[in-house]
Amino acid sequence: MTLEEIHGQEPVPAGHDWMQGAGKALHELLVSAQRRGCLTAGVYESAKLMNVDPDNVAFCVLATDEEDEGDIALQIHFTLLQAFCCENDIDIVRVNDVAKLAAIVGPSEESGEPRDLHCILITNPNEDGWKDPALEKLNSFCEESRNVNDWVPTIALPE
Repeated sequence: MTLEEIHGQEPVPAGHDWMQGAGKALHELLVSAQRRGCLTAGVYESAKLMNVDPDNVAFCVLATDEEDEGDIALQIHFTLLQAFCCENDIDIVRVNDVAKLAAIVGPSEESGEPRDLHCILITNPNEDGWKDPALEKLNSFCEESRNVNDWVPTIALPE
């Protein structure tokens, strides 16, 4: 049983302005983080980074497609990543369209191969922290979602 099932919250319909604003802010944040070199993609890469330097992680995105819903191993990884994020006060969201994420983030710069986009971490580039308006907007969105017992809100990325 998940936290969402225990509280029985209903997800907010995607048509709300603030939900659309969150999708646009996530898009902006991903583009900005990639440009700055502050983006880590991949379930295992993300878990390693969280284990070594959790204080440097500013935001977490978990992504699935319909075919991933039956992947028990991936769901277990997500549960562990969500628990770690909650324990370390890292805001976390879900995205249900890996293809849109791939269009934003693109292939791996080192190999040019498609990369695992099931988990993406946004890190702080320096000790002063990162003051990005999109990150601040997403942090507010996550806080509002927690206020209505939606601990891992789902965001729809813009077309």
